[in-house]
Amino acid sequence: MNRLQAVSRLPWAKALCSALACVAPSAVHAHAFAAPYTLPVPFWMYAYGASAALVVSFVIVGFFASASGERSTALAPIHAVDSQHSVRPVPQTMVTTLRAIALLLLVLCVTSGLVGTSNPFLNINMTMFWIVFVLGLTYATALVGDIFAFANPWRTLCEGAHRAGLLSRSGRVAYPPMLASYPALLLYLVFIWVELFGHTTPLQLSIYLLGYTLLTLYFSRLFGIDAWFRHGELFSLFFRLVGLMAPVEYRTCARRGVECRLRLPLSGLLQRQPVDTSLVLFVLFMLASTAFDGAHETQPWSRLFWRGVYPWIEPAVAATSVQPYTVAARLYYRWQWLMLALSPLLYFGLYAGFIALSRHVSGSTRSTRELGQLFAQSLLPIAFVYHLTHYYTLLPAQGIQFIKLISDPLGWGWNLFGTARIALPPVLLDASVIWHSQVALILTGHIASVFIAHMEALRVFPDQRGAVASQIPMLLLMVGLTVGGLWILSLPMGSG
Repeated sequence: MNRLQAVSRLPWAKALCSALACVAPSAVHAHAFAAPYTLPVPFWMYAYGASAALVVSFVIVGFFASASGERSTALAPIHAVDSQHSVRPVPQTMVTTLRAIALLLLVLCVTSGLVGTSNPFLNINMTMFWIVFVLGLTYATALVGDIFAFANPWRTLCEGAHRAGLLSRSGRVAYPPMLASYPALLLYLVFIWVELFGHTTPLQLSIYLLGYTLLTLYFSRLFGIDAWFRHGELFSLFFRLVGLMAPVEYRTCARRGVECRLRLPLSGLLQRQPVDTSLVLFVLFMLASTAFDGAHETQPWSRLFWRGVYPWIEPAVAATSVQPYTVAARLYYRWQWLMLALSPLLYFGLYAGFIALSRHVSGSTRSTRELGQLFAQSLLPIAFVYHLTHYYTLLPAQGIQFIKLISDPLGWGWNLFGTARIALPPVLLDASVIWHSQVALILTGHIASVFIAHMEALRVFPDQRGAVASQIPMLLLMVGLTVGGLWILSLPMGSG
């Protein structure tokens, strides 16, 4: 209790708590999923309310975080608490158990897709991978830290191959610095394409996982285990970034094994990390992919192609094809894929523009590229809440079925643990509850990003006035992202 009371008295902690108080949404009613959204009041009211909350939060954060008069004083509490971490070794038996469970689940996921039923609702691999792993582990990582770093089943396989003499830890060639994290970004693009356009079956998912496993083994053998899992392995990088927001950090010590360190929530985002342009693009794609997923099946997005793009190419399609409608539908999906691939570049251009404006108003001598790398991690709370607001309803809706599927993973009528025939009523959240939570989550994430960006500015820019001035363009960017996120959530659905 004394520790918590001490933290609550820190100026920047007061700023964050006061700012979060602004996110409580007013009484609104919203949409149901997969149906046209009918908001009881005009959308601009939501946009104005959210923007006002963000501006007020910016003022509160800026006032409290800067009230001490010295940048070092404002940042000192973070470093002081950070230096007083409670460090505890994670029992080796727990680490070994988690690794064994993760590897077993990967094997089960692959096996069930290869030999189990083709019904995606009765085969465990679809629910286990897309719901439990992709969604559930992401949200758990933000709460309990990056446990995937030491439980990664692909790394366990590579470490086993290394002990068997099949893989060298240093690899055959040195990892080229110019590659940076671009391999992970490319794999991320492919992963999102499979999610949105792959129409994946249980069998296809198993084949994808087998292919990804072979690819991981090959590049770990080529570049070395540590280098590939640092730069190229998609899920290691993704969960490592999400884990920066957690109040728990895990470190591997040569003598004591895995250590658990407690820290303030979000403080990991203020730790200096090696960030380059590839990582900036990766973070921005965490934003862009979720926004694209929310928009690509809506009516405005569909009209953008059919009314804005297709009329320009329709004469050529009609002149060269006897089935213009088939060709047009194929072109629509190719356009979707192209927009997905371009989305991180579009967000990067937007982000770079606001960073350049921040550099100009602050009078900083640092380059736009350097500033963009320094502030990239401040966008992670926004990326996380975008992901959360778009997908969290799937956890109670489909995730609960995992209780039944674990007793009959192949869909063969088994009842291994006595749970296969349990009657589980569908979990349906009220539309107003969904909308309330989405608005609150989006605002909370943006306020957290405003806070992190401001604290980073106090460390980067030469004086407090410059630091505050630099954050005005960033505030405009946050407001734009907030309004854009709420707008996408309110869009009516429509097929292409």
